[in-house]
Amino acid sequence: MTSATSLFAPVDADLCLLTDNLKQLVGARHPILYAAAEHLFGAGGKRLRPAIVLLISRATAPDFEISSRHRRLAEITEMIHTASLVHDDVVDESELRRGVPTVHSSFGNRVAVLAGDFLFAQSSWYLANLDNLEVVKLLSQVIMDLAEGEIQQGLNRFDTGTTLDAYLEKSYYKTASLMANSAQAAGVLSEVPEATATSLYNYGRHIGLAFQIVDDLLDFTASMDALGKPAGSDLKSGNLTAPVLYALEEKPYLEVLIEREFAQEGDLEQAIALVLASNGIERSRELATHHAQLAGQYMAQLPASESRQALMSLTDYVLSRGY
Repeated sequence: MTSATSLFAPVDADLCLLTDNLKQLVGARHPILYAAAEHLFGAGGKRLRPAIVLLISRATAPDFEISSRHRRLAEITEMIHTASLVHDDVVDESELRRGVPTVHSSFGNRVAVLAGDFLFAQSSWYLANLDNLEVVKLLSQVIMDLAEGEIQQGLNRFDTGTTLDAYLEKSYYKTASLMANSAQAAGVLSEVPEATATSLYNYGRHIGLAFQIVDDLLDFTASMDALGKPAGSDLKSGNLTAPVLYALEEKPYLEVLIEREFAQEGDLEQAIALVLASNGIERSRELATHHAQLAGQYMAQLPASESRQALMSLTDYVLSRGY
């Protein structure tokens, strides 16, 4: 299995610079926020989102050279993503993220909420300073979509009537919107034609959906060590993902367990067993493959380059996580 690190080789130096800059941008004037930033940006994340922005920037920029505005866009993208994680962990009462304690479990809810707010505010300020209205609109839409996705997830907890389309819409808002709009924004900063910018958006959209679907099936198939959080976390909190929605078509008793919110001892374990005994995992893999293949088709429209090849290979990497 190809690692994310080797895929990102064309922008490896750019990503190292990004991590250093993020700590300075976020926490230089606030010791507690700097500690939170150190905690967040040193937590061993794959930097998938800024890597996509940097790779697209290299693939589309004149002479494949990244500008300072492209770099700032990648930083903004990671700030928005991290802010959403901090807030999600508070809402979900998650104790672990990537195998380390979450900001709220280390610093308390008050600091976590303020740190998330500060990251969103900082990202908005740096976004405005790019002086590109189209890019401002694209990334501002992401911040709205993240909130919309969290609201939808909260309102539909333990709702066995949730459709696959509703699940994909929520997945777009929570995960794919940031990848899609930041990918398009990188193209806009490179002044690519409108049709190319749209292809970049669609690449981000479909790779984002594939990534989320794989994440959701890993909630059932991966160990706690691999996940960095307890397995079955989504189901326990009432977040019904693709494997569960597919399993509900085959296993009627699963609906009973979910609708009583796993109130009886052994309910959650029984529900996980029913999902694993169904075709839900395999059908989720097929759905993820469909979206990854669509992403590859859109990326194939760019001129050949090392960065474009990395972006094409990323579609296989996203799927390989699910096996």
